[in-house]
Parts: sequence; C-alpha cells; structure tokens
Amino acid sequence: MRLLGAADIRARIEELDHPARRSLGQNFVADPGVVRRVAAAAVPEAGTPVLEVGPGLGSLTLALVERGARVLAVEQDELLATELVPWLLGRGAPAGRVEVVAGDVLGVDLAGALAERSDWGATWVVAANLPYHVAVPIILGILGRVPVVTSLVVMVQSEVADRLVATPGGRTIGVPTIKVGWDAAARRLFTVDAAVFVPRPRVTSAVVEIVRRPPPAADRSVAFALVDRAYGQRRKMLRSTIGERVGAEGFAAAGVAPTARPEELGVAEWARLTEVVVGRAS
Repeated sequence: MRLLGAADIRARIEELDHPARRSLGQNFVADPGVVRRVAAAAVPEAGTPVLEVGPGLGSLTLALVERGARVLAVEQDELLATELVPWLLGRGAPAGRVEVVAGDVLGVDLAGALAERSDWGATWVVAANLPYHVAVPIILGILGRVPVVTSLVVMVQSEVADRLVATPGGRTIGVPTIKVGWDAAARRLFTVDAAVFVPRPRVTSAVVEIVRRPPPAADRSVAFALVDRAYGQRRKMLRSTIGERVGAEGFAAAGVAPTARPEELGVAEWARLTEVVVGRAS
C-alpha cells in the first residue's frame, strides 16, 4: 500500500485545486513513518474498528488500513469527504475497508453512527490528527457521549498534550487535565516535528494515548462546574472561588485545604469536593 509523502500531498492538493483550509485546521501529515507509529499504537490487531476524525487526504487512513483496521472517517470538508474513498482505492486500499460520514464531528451523532455499525465490533478506537483549535472539545465530547470508544490515539498541539497528561502541582495542569482525567488516563507517546506536515504549522505536535477507565461516582456536571469556577480564577485560593458551595466543614470532610489553589488538586480531590457539594444541596 502506497502511503503519502510530501510530494504526494502537494500533488493531490494541486490536482484537486483545493488548498489546505486554515479554518478547518488542515495540516496534512506527510511522513509515512509517523502515521505508521500512530496506527501501530491505535490498532492492536487486524479487524479493529477505528473512528478517524478529520482524515483529510487520507495519510493516516492508509496507515490504519495497512494495519488491518476498518475505518469510519468523519470529514467536515465536503470535497475531501467525497474524494477520500476513490483516492484510497487508487493508492491500493482494499475495497470496503473505509466509510465516510460528511460533517463536523462536533455536530455528528457519533454514538448513533457507531451503533449503526455494531457488527464492526463492540468497542472502538479513535485515531486522529486533530485540528488544534478544537482538539479538547472533540476529545471531551467523545469521552462524554460515545461510551463504546475505549481508547483514543490523537495528534494534538504539544502544549495541549502537556495539559492532558499533567499531574497536580505542575504549571501545565488545567481544566482539560481534570475533565479528560475524569473518564480516562492519558499518556504522551511521542513528539512530532512541524516539518512532517504540509502545510507546515508554527507549532510542534505530540501524540497522546487516552484510555477510558471508570469515572468517579460523583456527579460529573457538578464536578465540572466546580472545576470551571475554580480555574476561572486559578490564582485565588479555593475558599475564595468555591468556598460558598463547599463550606469550611466540607473542605475538611473532603480532605482539601481551603487555602489550596486548583492546580494542586487531582481528580480524586475534585470528586470528594463534588460529593460534599451535592450532599449540602440535598
């Protein structure tokens, strides 16, 4: 199977007369070695059903099919969505291994689309080179609304990767850390240089693996509201931002110092604070 290099991508862009669209975050991976590493991390065995977000010209799609995956690709760019399967067949992809849903992944009923293909498998993997500006909303939407997805292997901006894998007490921990960590464990796999993309972005990327795990028993919506409020003024102590909802006794019951700042807390602490808040409201 012929994977895509930089010359292939530039030629395809010219053939389609369709320059990369910055509004859609289109930076196409032009290094077969990189997409093969992503595919190897995402596809443990042949036949694995994969949801690919934003396949673009099919760089990663080809590598996923090469690994034996069956791919459902969601593509917002209407022309690329229409052209993807014929282009892949011309590069040697077997027929019937890739299906395309045209639309914005943030608006597509992913749970319904995967349920319609339940014969592909009971659980799914996400593999994607995500648009930088919407990477976190896409990840959170999948974790929150598509339970059959058990893991994600995604390429994101390096700074976003740092936030996803951060631990309490560090400078990079933030809202994405806690919200992704509520449902999953994230780890950084490798860094991707800007030079492997066409067009070349101004930032470095990284590939992150996110594996679903059982969430805390505490109320998710209450927890996320607390996190948002505290990080909205992250330099302030928790007693100043969420103290009214938790109360002095609540901080003590949760084992959290009211003088702490949000970056000092992990998922477990936010779950205990949530239980306190819910208990006070009942």
